[in-house]
Amino acid sequence: MRASTRHRLLAGAAWALLVGAVVTWALVEDVGPAEAATRLVDAIQGSAWGPLAFVAVYLVRPLIFLSAAVLTVAGGFLFGAVGGVALVLVASNGSALVAYGLARWLGAGRDGDGTGRLARWTRRLRERSFETVIVMRLLYLPYDLVSYLAGAVRIHPLAFLAGTAIGSAPATVAFVLAGASLESFDGGVPAIDTPVLVASGILLVAGVALAEILRRREGGRDAAA
Repeated sequence: MRASTRHRLLAGAAWALLVGAVVTWALVEDVGPAEAATRLVDAIQGSAWGPLAFVAVYLVRPLIFLSAAVLTVAGGFLFGAVGGVALVLVASNGSALVAYGLARWLGAGRDGDGTGRLARWTRRLRERSFETVIVMRLLYLPYDLVSYLAGAVRIHPLAFLAGTAIGSAPATVAFVLAGASLESFDGGVPAIDTPVLVASGILLVAGVALAEILRRREGGRDAAA
């Protein structure tokens, strides 16, 4: 067995063990994504090392399949609208690169043959990498799935990162503002900063509207293909 293949198998096994350990802990402790985020908020709120801890958790998030949306809302609550947007944009794009890099290293690349939806997205990623990543992000396709697919397809990393940064920005800002509007993060019904929440809602609605336009456009392309 080649050394590179052996290294990939070992890395894959280590990843599976990590996921298994996290799932086991969550089941034993009866902790869901929201509760995990609440515990994170309690642990780092008001601490000097909070921003670094938040970014570190966000970077490993795709490896343990922790919800990006929940962490993004938590970032808004912890660091406010401006600080939260800045920190989450760095952390979320970094986490996308982690998933992309892992898939690129572990995978051998997909040929894009076939007529299924995954095959069509794969061909589009190969042919129009930057544009396709933007579209996939704006369509709110599963965040980590897009990153893993782009890495497996082995598109250019700059095209992936730029497309992710642009395409995911509206949703990121909207979720951060939603978090910044909360006055508590303990699983109960929080008090809300209404103007900030309204701004978040406007951004989210605009993103959904744009996603619908893109979805219809992509549907037309599928019918023509």
